[in-house]
Amino acid sequence: MILSMTGFGRASVSSPQKKITVELKSLNSKQLDLTIRVPSCFRELEVEARTRILKVLERGKIELTASVENLVAEAPATINTDVARVYMEQIKSMDAALGIADPQDWQGLLLRMPDVMKTEASHLDEGEADTFLQALDLAMQAIDESRIREGGKLYDFFKGKISNIEALLEEVEPFERERVPKIKARLEEQLSRLTSIEYDRGRLEQELIFYIEKLDVNEEKQRLGAHLNYFLETLGRPDGGIVAGERGKGKKLGFIAQEMGREINTLGSKANDAEMQKIVVRMKDELEQIKEQVLNVL
Repeated sequence: MILSMTGFGRASVSSPQKKITVELKSLNSKQLDLTIRVPSCFRELEVEARTRILKVLERGKIELTASVENLVAEAPATINTDVARVYMEQIKSMDAALGIADPQDWQGLLLRMPDVMKTEASHLDEGEADTFLQALDLAMQAIDESRIREGGKLYDFFKGKISNIEALLEEVEPFERERVPKIKARLEEQLSRLTSIEYDRGRLEQELIFYIEKLDVNEEKQRLGAHLNYFLETLGRPDGGIVAGERGKGKKLGFIAQEMGREINTLGSKANDAEMQKIVVRMKDELEQIKEQVLNVL
């Protein structure tokens, strides 16, 4: 089965004092492009979080956010009296030096000064760190399940597009049978008009055979059919589970789609028939839709 790089996961874990919530959002990307937006007290865990995300989610444009909710009554912020005192002394010294009056609203002024109000802990204790990592693991499990669901939708999409190309390939067959006799008849008709020119008819027959062989598309049809089967084989089954080491199939599917494109392009260049060209254009349209969605596959 395949996994999408698009997904969302959310998990909350509570400790005796706090409830920590972690959210993960993921979009497609060639590599792991991780953005972490967490309170400053969680910054010390960023390296561990990145390591865990890389191991489980592998790649994608991923955004991690975390929030903390206090479960016990405590002041939402604390006042750093020592810092406020230093500010007050410096302001008084400045007023004296400049000959200006001290401010009337000391409280309002000091509370606005940097680092006087502390709104969160500067570091996590061991229990809070474990709670955060537990919430992260559960959020990764949730986003993985989301990616599996989205992968199922992509699977159905690819199956439909491959079936469409297979049907179009079968439509080529009747035009292929009629095409060569038409080309040969057209060339012979044009040659019959050259009454004033002498030529070696045996050599001409050989050149016609060589020219018609160059227009043969059987090999392209066979190779395209093989690529279509290989694409389906790589997709696996929608309920086939995830085998360790075989999660990421997006790049492989992209390479197969490129090979399919080469055969379709060659088929079009050899067609030399308006109706076959129309079928080739429809094949290209189906393939472009496949290539666009392959970018979303992990």
